[in-house]
Amino acid sequence: MNKNILYVGIAAVVGLLAGYLIFSGTSETSMVNKNGSEMSGEHDHSGESGEQLWTCSMHPQIMRPEPGDCPICGMDLIPAESGGEGLAINEIKMTENAIALANIKTTLVGNEMIAGDDGMLTLSGKISMNEENNAIQASYFDGRIEQLNVNYEGQEVKEGQLLATIYAPNLVAAQQELLSAASLKDSQPSLYRAVRNKLKLWKLSESQINSIEESGKVRENFPIYATVSGTVSEKMAAEGEYVKQGQPIVKVSNLNSVWAEFDAYENQIAQLQKGREIKVFTNAYPNKEFKAKISFIDPVLNTRTRTVKLRATIRNTEGLFKPGMFVRGKIRGESDSSPEQLNIPASAVMWTGERSLVYVKTKPDKPIFEMREITLGNQNGNTFTVVSGLENGEEIVVNGTFTIDAAAQLQGKKSMMNNNNGKEKEMMPSMNMDMRLPEGFQKGFVKVLDPYLMMKDAFIAGDAGEVSTYAKATLAEIQSVPKSGLGKMETSHFSQISEMLQAIADNDNLEDQRSHFVILNENIVAIVMNIEAIDSTWFVQKCPMANSNKGAVWLSKEKEIRNPYYGEQMSTCGSVIQVIQ
Repeated sequence: MNKNILYVGIAAVVGLLAGYLIFSGTSETSMVNKNGSEMSGEHDHSGESGEQLWTCSMHPQIMRPEPGDCPICGMDLIPAESGGEGLAINEIKMTENAIALANIKTTLVGNEMIAGDDGMLTLSGKISMNEENNAIQASYFDGRIEQLNVNYEGQEVKEGQLLATIYAPNLVAAQQELLSAASLKDSQPSLYRAVRNKLKLWKLSESQINSIEESGKVRENFPIYATVSGTVSEKMAAEGEYVKQGQPIVKVSNLNSVWAEFDAYENQIAQLQKGREIKVFTNAYPNKEFKAKISFIDPVLNTRTRTVKLRATIRNTEGLFKPGMFVRGKIRGESDSSPEQLNIPASAVMWTGERSLVYVKTKPDKPIFEMREITLGNQNGNTFTVVSGLENGEEIVVNGTFTIDAAAQLQGKKSMMNNNNGKEKEMMPSMNMDMRLPEGFQKGFVKVLDPYLMMKDAFIAGDAGEVSTYAKATLAEIQSVPKSGLGKMETSHFSQISEMLQAIADNDNLEDQRSHFVILNENIVAIVMNIEAIDSTWFVQKCPMANSNKGAVWLSKEKEIRNPYYGEQMSTCGSVIQVIQ
């Protein structure tokens, strides 16, 4: 009996121990599902999106890591679309249909030259007169043009042809001196020779002088003959007009040779040298090719077009080339690319004037793209050498770049016109943004506009001290405006105005003041557009080049443009974009 009790006790202990060993696994973090696969009790966050970003429904370019108010309009920020597809903040994904419709094509970046490139630089230009062959036909003495045989520009003249007949009172007196000296040439030969030389200085020939002396008669009208052959390019005097000695009558150009003048960009200058052969083509003779040599490269760069003038002299004995005719020039480029340098097609590059941009396909198996700024070297035909910004083997867009860029702009991503790198970018105030402004606030705010106008005029004059003085006066007026009854958005605009005025007043650097003036105007214009108590007409004006080519607005009581962002440098740059009455 005791043995049985012992055996039962041992069996119970063994059973408890076995149960513990079997079922204790269920308290661990893993279990087996119905299919036999292990399910972890730990939650895997790897599939979740990254940090939640917040944006503004009115200004989607605003991206903040936490909720709050929009710094532009003051509205509450809303959650941005989650990156469920694993996109970086400046990546953009396009659908297959969009890729097909836009005919987007890509290529791999490599060291080799692009296939099919002939290595030729193509330049645009036009034909102009060869100034080395121009001649001015002038009057040799004072007088009145009695007859002018040149009637129009483009008229052909020959060397020795009679151009004009002039009545010259001084020449009449000189002839009388000749006749008097001729009677004394035996007794006073030096006087006689001096008188003849005087007439020769007036371009009278020996035969003309002898004819006057032999006839004994004074001629009143004297001819002027062409000294060169060519085409009249400019008629500079009229019949019956009095002219001075040396005054031009006509300009004659010899078109047997002309200049072909081309514009070359900065990145092409290194491949151009005097004496190099250039092939010239024109639409007038599409099947003909003309060869010339570079005779001149302008040493001064045109800062407006960022080009230099290139000139080649072309023989034109057949008269095929007409001044003003458009031509194209082709010259073989000299590539300085080394095996380490990358080359990309010119069609892949977008220019903003300051930046060179391309779109990179960031994932080889998905239509996901991202804009990237690169540095270019020389252009060789239809390719560019890449100095920095790309790596060998990366895939870039070579066709349809502007379509992708437009999509990026619509989504508030980094783009050609929006270089914010994911940061917020200040924009023009919405002209249709409705605000509720109490009557007392409106009347008080109108008084702010008088010192504001004085501050704007100080910006136009470029006087930083005056700008600071009037900013303080405007700020003092702002502080007296009643603010009760303003909503959150209106209060945000009002606070921005006060902050910018304080920043302008405390600064003595004109460029810094103008940077604050941009933001100040964005907020002032937004408020003034909603004031019903405006007592006169106001003009909202905009300069597209201000604020680093992003554009900036200001208020004026005159329609005439006087730019406060550039002053006298570009005083008329801008236009009226809105009239407030």
